[in-house]
Amino acid sequence: MGTQKREAAIQIVKGRTISLMVFLVSLFLLLPIPLLQAQTKPIVSMPPGSFSALVKHISPSVVNISVVKIVKGRAQGQVPFGPDDPMRDFFDRFFGDQMPKDFKQRGLGTGFIIDKDGSVLTNNHVVEGADEIKVRLGDDREFKAEVVGRDPKTDLALIKIDAKGLLAAIPLGDSDNLEVGDWVVAIGNPFGLGNTVTAGIVSAKYRQIGAGAYDNFIQTDASINPGNSGGPLLNTAGEAVGINSAIFSQGGGSIGIGFAIPINMAKDLLPQLRTGKVVRGWLGLMIQKITPELKEKLKLEEEKGALVGDVTAGGPAEKAGIQRGDVIVSFDGKEIKDSSELPYRVAATPVGKVVSVEVMRKGQKKNFQVEIGELQDTGPRRRTDEAKQGPNFGMHLEALTPEIA
Repeated sequence: MGTQKREAAIQIVKGRTISLMVFLVSLFLLLPIPLLQAQTKPIVSMPPGSFSALVKHISPSVVNISVVKIVKGRAQGQVPFGPDDPMRDFFDRFFGDQMPKDFKQRGLGTGFIIDKDGSVLTNNHVVEGADEIKVRLGDDREFKAEVVGRDPKTDLALIKIDAKGLLAAIPLGDSDNLEVGDWVVAIGNPFGLGNTVTAGIVSAKYRQIGAGAYDNFIQTDASINPGNSGGPLLNTAGEAVGINSAIFSQGGGSIGIGFAIPINMAKDLLPQLRTGKVVRGWLGLMIQKITPELKEKLKLEEEKGALVGDVTAGGPAEKAGIQRGDVIVSFDGKEIKDSSELPYRVAATPVGKVVSVEVMRKGQKKNFQVEIGELQDTGPRRRTDEAKQGPNFGMHLEALTPEIA
């Protein structure tokens, strides 16, 4: 009997132990586990519910620009064929003396007011070669405009209207503070429809699209179409952070790839645009982008800066001591994140100014004081010794040294 009682007691204890384990496992499964919890706090702040307040505040400062260009026809009596050309008889028979005359070519664009005196910032390609420029304000008042200054290299232009009364100006922001993913708003005159608002985000920065030596575009998916050129790209504070300039399109319409000139580039050039002449700074360097392979070879911590590929003999950089193979990481106190930043920073620096240029050389930081020279816009010059060296094959050769390699 004693043995039976002990076995019965053991069975009761086992049963209670199993029940306790089942209870504990069930309780553990019901407890919240941080790693398995759904994230309830958003990573980013909520997007704005509406841009209407921003648009109402900014729209009066955005203007529509219409231009007229006089395209010259052929002189009276002039024909495109020589006297012995068999096509001359055919041309004379059907056209006779009815030669093409001058005609007006019209164009549309956008701009935005940047001060109360009537200065309007837009693209150079909107007003270039125009014989007549008209600006229509948001209240439908229309004024003739005069070109104050143009810069084809950056596609920027400053025009001016003489409007009575106070004009609302758009504040200029800081495009360097833009981040990929930030909300932006574009206002323009697409296809002549008048002020049209689109919104999107910053898709990329420092884009080079082959437009020129100073490519440094902001890419956005906010719809930009023909006629939007020169209009503002705005941040959510209502500040202009870019000037809408170009689109990538195979059919002529927006496919969500638009490009804007950073407003900081315009701010740097505005003092010179107001004088009507742009004079560019010159450093005397050839640079290239830092790639992952170059980063490893040069023992850099990040893919930032501009690699000096060559130094112009007798130029400002050489005189200061900068050498081929140096990596410029800072110019005039501003970090160079991408090689495309350096050309326009140098170009916007006043001639004669002494700036600090920080470089990485063989893993060591070095600082140089460089006096900025003036960039001379001259065409390619013919080598004086070209005739002595035989035919010109459009290239210059030199020995491949270990330093160049």
